[in-house]
Amino acid sequence: MTMPLKMLESFMDKRISLLLKDNRILEGKLVGYDDYMNMVLEDTEERTEEMTRKLGTVILRGNNVVRMSLIG
Repeated sequence: MTMPLKMLESFMDKRISLLLKDNRILEGKLVGYDDYMNMVLEDTEERTEEMTRKLGTVILRGNNVVRMSLIG
């Protein structure tokens, strides 16, 4: 089993997809994180079934994340 902080370390400077508790999907480049799994994403896009919206740089609380994966 992969530990979450090790996974975040391997995802640094790569594009990732995050599923949030409210069923939104954020996609962006992971540029930072802390021990609480709070993350900083750059060039972020929010995706829902109806739309895609550019957000730019986002600071995200780790407890809102349900799933994370690499893009591509």
